Amino acid sequence: MCNACGYPARAGHWTDAGLDSPHDRLRARFRRAEVLARVLRPLGLTAHDDGVTDGMVLSTLSGASVIVTDPAQIWATIERLAGRAYDPLAG
Repeated sequence: MCNACGYPARAGHWTDAGLDSPHDRLRARFRRAEVLARVLRPLGLTAHDDGVTDGMVLSTLSGASVIVTDPAQIWATIERLAGRAYDPLAG
């Protein structure tokens, strides 16, 4: 994390509401990736956020990867990588 510029960037998406410090925003990014990785495991997909890349990396077990920079695109990208429709609420 850059102390001079406050990376990661200032909150912009509604999921970052209430996160005022760069430390809080970075911690929230890591937590979202951790939860998403758990949800995606049955689909054979992984999610990772290294805190440096401008977005989350979604990957298949065969190695295909996509960086998703807009949280609104996560589920469409998951469906594309999984090769089928996926409803995260149909658990």
